[in-house]
Amino acid sequence: MTLGLPLGTRPSRTTAPRPWRLPLVAGTAAIVVGLTGCTLLGPDDGSGQGGTVVETAAPGAIGEVDADLRSFYEQEVSWSDCEEGFSCATISVPLDYGDPGRADIEIAAIRAEATGEAQGTVLVNPGGPGGSGYSIVRDSLSYVTSERLREHYDVLGFDPRGVSRSTPVTCYTAEEQDEARQETLPTGIPEEELLALLSSDAREYADLCAERTGELLGFVDTESAARDMDILRAVVSDTELNYLGFSYGTQLGATYADLFPERVGRLVLDGAIDPSLTNEEVTLGQASGFENAVRAYVEDCLRGQECPYTGTVDDGVRQIQELFASVEREPLRAADGRLVPVSTFVQGFILPLYDNGNWPTLTQAVSDALGGDPSSMLYLADLSAERRPDGTYAGNSTAAFLAVNCLDYPMTSDPATMLADEQQLVAASPTFGRFLAFGGITCAPWPYPSVLEPAARTAAGAAPIVVIGTTGDPATPYAWSTALAEQLESGVHVTWEGEGHTAYGRSNDCVLDLVNDFFVDGTVPEDGARC
Repeated sequence: MTLGLPLGTRPSRTTAPRPWRLPLVAGTAAIVVGLTGCTLLGPDDGSGQGGTVVETAAPGAIGEVDADLRSFYEQEVSWSDCEEGFSCATISVPLDYGDPGRADIEIAAIRAEATGEAQGTVLVNPGGPGGSGYSIVRDSLSYVTSERLREHYDVLGFDPRGVSRSTPVTCYTAEEQDEARQETLPTGIPEEELLALLSSDAREYADLCAERTGELLGFVDTESAARDMDILRAVVSDTELNYLGFSYGTQLGATYADLFPERVGRLVLDGAIDPSLTNEEVTLGQASGFENAVRAYVEDCLRGQECPYTGTVDDGVRQIQELFASVEREPLRAADGRLVPVSTFVQGFILPLYDNGNWPTLTQAVSDALGGDPSSMLYLADLSAERRPDGTYAGNSTAAFLAVNCLDYPMTSDPATMLADEQQLVAASPTFGRFLAFGGITCAPWPYPSVLEPAARTAAGAAPIVVIGTTGDPATPYAWSTALAEQLESGVHVTWEGEGHTAYGRSNDCVLDLVNDFFVDGTVPEDGARC
């Protein structure tokens, strides 16, 4: 599924060694934060600093669980001071919920304690799949949560299974990822040759991931991650789950609600994904969403000064397409010596489209590139890929993104079908469509088959669940939020009439107050509320 440039992100990603299809950002607000001053890619020592507190779940928090899972729900958890003002812990969960005794894996968690009397804990997921909830809480807590929410709740960020500090999916080294992001595809070759080349690279990549990750690669699906959240809920002694999920985090939250409707507390799903869509439908929806976003961006740019585009909106969009074609013919070289092929260039271009507040940053990067310097665009692509200035990567979002999606979605890899899908994508998005094609190639050689199917999530019997959609959201189109709210038996739909990806934390006081009142007071917004 094309949900996310692996979070730098929230976003960001590349696929095989020669990336063509861009996994679009299904990220969160985190991306925006990376562009507006908060450092998502900074150093992470991960070390506890004393002050260890051992906690066990309150008996009433565990609920009815299978006997072979009870030890996970009843485990002692050691929380240690860490990261200058937080507490951190590692929680054990089963590798395989079908055979809990088979092996354990670890989930890394970070907690910000409530500034007032805590009503409970809110779990946060920033998107992806592959986004780090640990990083978003550590680096951007005041961006993704309000002061009022933090007064009344502990906020817990966690890296889902397979992600970063938790037991991770491992594919490339940093050097190998740098090499992959600089590789170029030959231009002008028949599409059949292109598909064969991409298939060969995908096979090498899948084999590498399997060799370096082991059997975990078959157990990083969203349903397993949702079951992990129930163990997290229990070990913080909450009888019900309170949860704030952005983008892919809405899929994780909706899956949890469907599995454990009786344990749903206060759930807010912002930037919703429609779980009934196929991978191909998701990609097509995002293609249309980002085409709308680039037009809105160009229109805004043309109204200002020092805009690099001229003429009408159509003219400006064509100029962007011509820039992409130029970089494809002749990749540019950045000031640090790295080559910037079109896949990396487009990845950098897409990132600021997640938030209209970052459009001026994109304009400057385009102006620099037109002058022959792609360094600013590469900086944006590096944010998306979580690359630090020293050449290391802050997480493994690219690998985790692919691993989760290959298990979550059956993928079409038949050449004729993929070529037909490419035509649909180009029709929906002349600017980005062809860069989103051929996604099924990546998962075709994956050593583990998909384990989930697209399906509506109803969460029958759950408490009210707030679903937020943004009318100009490019990554999770607005229609997806209305679809999810309708599928959920207790879904309550809230609309923000704005541009960019997700709403809470970056929109207006109307959204902020509705969400805060829901979490703090239990006041359910009016279904259909608009902000």
